[in-house]
This record gives sequence, structure tokens and C-alpha cells, in this order.
Amino acid sequence: MPDSQTSAPRGGVRLARGASPWLLPTVATAALSLTRARRSGRWAAVAVPTTALAAGMLWFFRDPEREITRGRVISPADGVVQSIMPWKDGRTRVAIFMSPLNVHVNRAPLAGTVTSVEHVPGGFVPAFNKESENNERVVWHFDTELGDIEMVQIAGAVARRIVPYVPQGTKVEQGERIGLIRFGSRVDLYLPEGVEVAVEVGQATTAGVTRIDRD
Repeated sequence: MPDSQTSAPRGGVRLARGASPWLLPTVATAALSLTRARRSGRWAAVAVPTTALAAGMLWFFRDPEREITRGRVISPADGVVQSIMPWKDGRTRVAIFMSPLNVHVNRAPLAGTVTSVEHVPGGFVPAFNKESENNERVVWHFDTELGDIEMVQIAGAVARRIVPYVPQGTKVEQGERIGLIRFGSRVDLYLPEGVEVAVEVGQATTAGVTRIDRD
């Protein structure tokens, strides 16, 4: 499925948009330390951790291409299903915890139009904590064939910035990249009443690949 957010070749890996403020200084420091390490043992000692950190950053901000699964609702995030909870209004909330080892680019769970993108200030407790529901977050609403779909990107203890890729009014394809959460975090997806959940608590999910609902 084509994705307007990417220019990488099919099967390739690109770096996530929004990574530059973290990635560029780290890579620049590593490059400088490696260059000076040739002439100084002191710089050689600095080069080891800075190079390791730069490699870790490159790995963290990876944004691989995906073969998008066909289905009504697909996972917006890589991670593990943390909880599945019925909501008072009849919807079901599926919470997906994203560790620092996961890809942190989030994708549209359905095709539709972005009707709102709201940033809500809050705290930064660990995303696996129940109190993380009061963390800083971005609340998305999509007008889809299933009606209004709500998705919430929640910042974690380290993730201090959520970067939306598309504004209100944008028409998105299912599986299209829509935003990034830096470092550990959580994504909540609210399924409409009558939609049966196909995943279970503890199950690993892949954004754009794992189907969330059942026929």
C-alpha cells in the first residue's frame, strides 16, 4: 500500500520523521569523537560510549516499510497489548504498551479523515502505570466506515514529545504513518460498540500488520 510519508524503497528501512532533535547531535558527537580518537587516547575513551549511543538512537528511530494487512481495524502501534477494557459508552479500549525497543512510528488503524488532533498536557509517569492516563497525550479522531474512531498517543516517563505527522482534515489510508512518540509510551485505541476484539492481553502487535478486530 502506498504511503505518502515515505520515500524509502520497498523492503527498506528509513528513519522516523521528528527524530532529528535527538539524532543529529548524538551522531555528530560520535563522529567528532571517532575523528579525534585517532590522535588521542582520551578521545578514544569518549568515542566508545558516544558511538554506542548513536547506534542505539539509529536503531530506536528506525521506521521500516510494512506490507499493510487487509482488515477493518489494524494495530496503530508496535508493542504488547497491556489491557482490553469495556468502556461505559459501549466502546472497547485496547491499550498497547510500546517499550524503547519497539518501532515508535504510529499508523492509522483505518482509512478515513482526521477530524481532530488534540494535544493534552499532563504528567510523565511510566506508560505501563495506571496513572499514565493522566500523562501528556495527543487525542486523535477519525471519521471512518465504522464511524468515529478515537486513538490516543500517551507519553511515558522518557517520551517527552509526541510528533503528529498529519493535521486535522487530512484523509489517510489504512496503515499510513500518522505520528511518532519518542521513547517508551502507549497507544490506546477505542473500538466501536459491536466490534469484537481479536487480540488478547500480552499479545505482541505490529503497526499496520496485526489485525485488532474479528469478523
